[in-house]
Amino acid sequence: MDVTINTLSEVRQEAEIHVPSEELQPHFDKAYLKYQPKVELKGFRKGKVPMGMVKKIYGEAIEHEALDEVATDVYRKAMLERNIAPLGTPSMVDMDFKRGQHFHFKIQYDVKPVVQLANYKGIKVEKPIHKVTDEEIESEIRHLLQSNSTTTEVQSVADAEHFVIADAQELDDTGTPIIGKKTVDARFYLADASLVKEIKDSLKSATVGETYRATFESKHGDHSHTTSLAITVKKIEKIHLPLFDEELVKKLSGGKTSSPDEFKKNMREDIERYWIDQSERKLDDGIAQELVRMHDFAVPESMVNSFLDAFVDDIKNKSRDKKLPKQFDEKKFRDESRAYATWQSKWMLLKEKIAEVENIKVADEELEKLAEGESGRIGVDKERLLEYYKMSASGTERLLTDKLMAFLKSHAKITEKPMEVTQEV
Repeated sequence: MDVTINTLSEVRQEAEIHVPSEELQPHFDKAYLKYQPKVELKGFRKGKVPMGMVKKIYGEAIEHEALDEVATDVYRKAMLERNIAPLGTPSMVDMDFKRGQHFHFKIQYDVKPVVQLANYKGIKVEKPIHKVTDEEIESEIRHLLQSNSTTTEVQSVADAEHFVIADAQELDDTGTPIIGKKTVDARFYLADASLVKEIKDSLKSATVGETYRATFESKHGDHSHTTSLAITVKKIEKIHLPLFDEELVKKLSGGKTSSPDEFKKNMREDIERYWIDQSERKLDDGIAQELVRMHDFAVPESMVNSFLDAFVDDIKNKSRDKKLPKQFDEKKFRDESRAYATWQSKWMLLKEKIAEVENIKVADEELEKLAEGESGRIGVDKERLLEYYKMSASGTERLLTDKLMAFLKSHAKITEKPMEVTQEV
């Protein structure tokens, strides 16, 4: 067997393979034996036709039919012998078979690029930090009080603790109603900090049956326009907030505590943990983005397609019937997601290369510890979970990424900065 590896690009190769007749014969002999039991010929019982007759009558057809399997076997052997790890599904681009002489074919396949690492130690990255304030805690408490409040119907607004239910009609510059721009039974909570000030001001003394005007600037991305509304009040509800006392705290905590102070303390710790997690996630994303930006190399099309397939499967798995929505444009989705899939491919290759250079590995005991910790959380037996992690490699990948990110963060130049309001939930 003669094998020539042609480099088509940094992520694409072609194996040109020439197999002489004598090396083909063992493959064909297997094909004859596989085919013989199926042969029916007058004068012989099915499967009892002598091999010589099988070869004479059907030999050429059997050999042609076996070529795909021969090519696959020979190709795999050639890859193993040369320590080549093809990606994706290989494609046959040329085939020449001359019976009794040779079998010559070409197969193209993807390979991982040779990644030349830039200086990934000491990269500069910002870490957004959010300090939890007393005002945020009080705001969360207020939301809980609101969700446990009661209402009574009244005729007019006396303070901010009111819901105003109204029809909101958008008007043009002349004050004429715009057809199709009417919201029926819009619900305005006057104590909502996000409610447009002009709407809040116009309704602060509202009465049922009256119509009020509010004009304000509406922002959409990088542009804005003036919006005018005619708000016709249909109903007003007075909100009665409960006391933040032991009885309510016991209800809110599911009986874990009845102390308002302890409840606030636990709430603060939960919120702080959330923002710490958000901060670490954004730091991880910043490091990944910077590393990908620093490295310019081609990625195999099969890797990109693999990520795109995973994105599509994720959408399927979120539906009850495990199918794509009827109106879902898969081609459009794949086109729009290609840049992100390419980015993910680059990041995966970079992670693998840095882990290899720095000898970052996952030990069996680390995988076992992960399974033990996750077992109680998700209610799956530890041994079953460990077996799944080993079979799917998901646990190893997760731990390896965690260890790699810890390494990169320990060598990064991190500057803390206040987290912008737009980054909050």
